[in-house]
Amino acid sequence: MTTPVLPKMPTLDNLHDLDARDPLRHKKAQFVLPGGVIYLDGNSLGALPGAVPERLQRVIHQEWGDALIRSWTAHAQEGRDWMALPDRVAAKLAPLIGADASEIAVGDSTSVNLFKALTSALHVAAPGRRVILTDADNFPTDLYVAQGLNSLLGDRYELRRVPAADVATHLTDEVAVVMLTEVDYRTGERLDMAGLTAQACARGVLTIWDLAHSAGAFEVDLTGAGADFAVGCGYKYLNGGPGAPGYLYVARRHLDTRVALSGWMGHADPFEMARDYVPARDARRFVVGTPMVLSLSALDTALDVFADVDLAELRAKSLGLTDTFMSLLSGDPDLTLVTPLDHARRGSQVSFRHPQAKEAMRRLVERGVIGDFRTPDIVRFGFTPLYVSYADVYHAAQAVLEVAGELRA
Repeated sequence: MTTPVLPKMPTLDNLHDLDARDPLRHKKAQFVLPGGVIYLDGNSLGALPGAVPERLQRVIHQEWGDALIRSWTAHAQEGRDWMALPDRVAAKLAPLIGADASEIAVGDSTSVNLFKALTSALHVAAPGRRVILTDADNFPTDLYVAQGLNSLLGDRYELRRVPAADVATHLTDEVAVVMLTEVDYRTGERLDMAGLTAQACARGVLTIWDLAHSAGAFEVDLTGAGADFAVGCGYKYLNGGPGAPGYLYVARRHLDTRVALSGWMGHADPFEMARDYVPARDARRFVVGTPMVLSLSALDTALDVFADVDLAELRAKSLGLTDTFMSLLSGDPDLTLVTPLDHARRGSQVSFRHPQAKEAMRRLVERGVIGDFRTPDIVRFGFTPLYVSYADVYHAAQAVLEVAGELRA
């Protein structure tokens, strides 16, 4: 991976040259992007891949409209039956997160999958351990799910929230599970998954990683890191559409653990209609109900854009784009950078604090630069390497400087 070397203050000509040499430059044409817009919010909702509307039309009119219920099993040999949709999506996800397809269950939301993962992890955890350790500023849903599950279990556990920087020092013999999001949704700071997982493992602590701001933005290696469980969504950097299905990773060594939500689609033979639950042999046991055919079909097609993507090149461009944005905005007195400069500690977004952050983002959106605002004072910009160019970054930065100047005047 070679990250582009930028001049201290890059010019538009410098950036046009980088775009001309970008190995991913052809990818932008595979997305539907409105004219006059620079889209820097793919870390919240990915842009529409151009092949998705045609796929959905086929599913609606031919598979649902014409074939009707036959589509559940029709064309299985060609890989077009609905029943196997979760497995086909899992196979496309696997190389993006460093896992085997048999370890991935696709379906439900990230929150529901986190409930499944946490329940299974607590079942596997060493007896007597009663602490769920997490980042104090973890994404609220992750905290809510842990709180709700603990309440369901009679408040048997303590949800211990500590600053992300202090997680390693709190990996004590009391801790059953550590639950972390790899990239902070506000600041874009990236945790050391491999290092923290190794430290947790050494203390007998199980790990659950939330990949919502990781998968599709850079290479993830769950197997190499030794992670126990992971969850993620399909609608951010994976571009699967609003509310796209989430996924659950369960390391092979835990595949025989208890399944908290044992639905019929996780049965070893769903159409046998047996009265007793017998789980599927792989992660399919964690699929609860009927596959969401329309949304799964959109995600299935969206993932095709990654088929020829070198993830090392994806990461190099991500770092180049974020370096460029930071450099161009480094001189503004009202923008306080909260995203790490260190490449190893950065995801694929850049966040600043600004005293009028909400108004600043409103004005940027009016100018066609779409990022987002996070309470209380953060403006956040996501850089999706597949469809954001270096020239886009330059023009977006100029708009940010203009708005910051207006608000300062």
